[in-house]
Amino acid sequence: MKSEFNRKDGLFSLCGLNCGLCPMQIRGGCSGCFNGSTCYISCPLAPCSVRHGNVDYCYQCNEYPCKKYDGIDAHDSLISHRNQKKDLAKAKEIGIEAYLEEQHKKKKILNHLLEDYDDGSKDVFFCLAVNMMEVDDLSTIIQDADQKTTDFPIIEKTHYIEKQLRDCAERKNIPLVLRKW
Repeated sequence: MKSEFNRKDGLFSLCGLNCGLCPMQIRGGCSGCFNGSTCYISCPLAPCSVRHGNVDYCYQCNEYPCKKYDGIDAHDSLISHRNQKKDLAKAKEIGIEAYLEEQHKKKKILNHLLEDYDDGSKDVFFCLAVNMMEVDDLSTIIQDADQKTTDFPIIEKTHYIEKQLRDCAERKNIPLVLRKW
């Protein structure tokens, strides 16, 4: 199986997870499902991909969405599981190149948040915000915060950017809370 499973993308998974924006991958707890990873051992979709001609993304399969996707967005509190079907649909609609370009922008934004605004306790929150919010909104918030918080201690910078992200998300009716199971 390992030699047959062939993927190059470590940012957006076969099943629609935004791996590059996930706290599990950022913390080193997951290697994603690209070549060289161990995902094929536990991922039920890796063998399915091989059986269907090594599709890079499930939406490329003629059988998508199959029963494996029934309720998939509701089963996990992991941030990147929130919008799998929605994200796959967006990638299909705008094209995978445009979608990946957007994900690269989001990854850059997340890295900036983690490097310049994380007081050591907000990595999961930042991953959630970047996953759920639009690039333009995130960019505007960061540009404002970069200008207004240059002399702030890290704790104040963290509180400032968190408030800005939460306020924007609330205006757009985007829930920035993790599910509890």
